[in-house]
Amino acid sequence: MSQNYLSIYAKSFNWAGFFLPKKIYKKCSVLYDFCRTIDNIADQDLDLNNKIKQFNEFKDDFKKKNFENLIIKNFHNLAQEVNISHLVIYDLFDGVESDLKKELKINTVKELLIYSYRVAGTVGLMMARILNVKSFNSLKAAIDLGIAMQLTNIARDVVEDSKRNRQYIKSDFNTITNTLKIAELFYTSSFASIKEIPFNCRLSILVARRVYKEIGNKILKKKNIQNYKDSGKIYVSNIEKSYQTFFALFDLIKLFFIKNNDHLRKAEHGIINEEIDINERI
Repeated sequence: MSQNYLSIYAKSFNWAGFFLPKKIYKKCSVLYDFCRTIDNIADQDLDLNNKIKQFNEFKDDFKKKNFENLIIKNFHNLAQEVNISHLVIYDLFDGVESDLKKELKINTVKELLIYSYRVAGTVGLMMARILNVKSFNSLKAAIDLGIAMQLTNIARDVVEDSKRNRQYIKSDFNTITNTLKIAELFYTSSFASIKEIPFNCRLSILVARRVYKEIGNKILKKKNIQNYKDSGKIYVSNIEKSYQTFFALFDLIKLFFIKNNDHLRKAEHGIINEEIDINERI
């Protein structure tokens, strides 16, 4: 593969990845290639039966360690090296598999939180393993950052998702706003634990966190559903990313003065724990 998926698809993450040590960036790229491959199967413009068939084949190849597939081989090696639990990986598979329906409709906050954990909280936890995070509360906070980013994605992609017959949240602006308020709670919960990340990796995570938060801020500025729909896909420009990178430097300084590292989203994790034992995954 001449160019990794991280540089092709994930412009915000790739921007933040510039501030990672090269070896860590390569590991993150392996993780992203694996996750993106699964997502692409679910999101491709193909009939449902063929997508389900491809998904099951890829999952089966992963289980059987089909190392002829380099993405599977590289990810298996990474998971072993940084101690990623297979329970977490299969949670990710479960999350993406739930998208493989003729019509998907999420009806409750509980369902939304569980879905967001599966497709993104898992990725936050796996990233934390790559970054050598040890603290129990910090690993929980890494899940929170993944959930926050997924909720931001969901708030941004309501129109796009509806074209795929997926309704993660209702398509009115009040619900979009409320989803971003929940996301903000998870962004806040993620902040203090970033000081548990090795210093040479902290800025990258702070930049990614700020850039994604800015997507939510730009959505809120639309004020109503018509402006939201008329704006098309909302993204953060390179100039705006530069601003957020500058502010992330102040976040980096602020971390030195934070002493409390209690986990703030105990209630929400309790809701997820009704179906998935997060502590077992950590």
